[in-house]
Amino acid sequence: MMINSLSSLAVVAVLLLPQQQDTQQQKDTASVKDAETTSLFNGKDLSGWHVDVPAADDNPNIEPTFIVRDGNLVSLGKPNGHLISDDTYENYRLEVEYRFAGEPGNCGVLVHASTPRALYKMFPQSIEVQMNHQHAGDFWCIVEDITVPNMVERRGPEDTWGITEGKARRILNLTDDSEKPVGEWNNMVIECVGDEVKVWVNGDLVNHGSKCTASKGQLALQAEGSEVEFRKLEMTSISELSK
Repeated sequence: MMINSLSSLAVVAVLLLPQQQDTQQQKDTASVKDAETTSLFNGKDLSGWHVDVPAADDNPNIEPTFIVRDGNLVSLGKPNGHLISDDTYENYRLEVEYRFAGEPGNCGVLVHASTPRALYKMFPQSIEVQMNHQHAGDFWCIVEDITVPNMVERRGPEDTWGITEGKARRILNLTDDSEKPVGEWNNMVIECVGDEVKVWVNGDLVNHGSKCTASKGQLALQAEGSEVEFRKLEMTSISELSK
């Protein structure tokens, strides 16, 4: 009888363990307020966005940097600049599907964007979620700051850190192995809740920062020399993390 009782208890423990793990996972992730998800791109034009390309200041007839082509939003890469959302956002999950159409290159999604041209007279004040090929998920601090574990290992010596020109603004991601080959579509999810920012690339958690110096702002897509296509930009409001 004792052996049977112990066996029964062991079975119960095994059955309960996944439930306990699920409960803990729910505590560590944000919860969706409702099922509604809003597309930030209508597939036809740049409604809801505006362009900031410094080179256009002196040449209003300059070739466009951001266009819509075959139902995709395209950053042509040049002239350099940003496509900035008209609205500001707070506590959300942003899902982006993108690919480098030809050669691999550089781009980024900026969250908590505010003052335009705050860095190098080009980049709006923000936290950049890097899309540079083979480095997707790095953070770049652009006159805002964020903290991650192992800061020295991932950002360099503390006395070099900063958020302005000439400072160590790059915070390495957790893995460079999550991207798909050039030409294939990548899925990036950026979750901003309170002072935390989490990033997944193709299902892998590649960065998680906290103590961010901003918790809301506009979104921005970069033009930084490389052609990038976006076929999905979807926003879902989420509630504060469960405690």
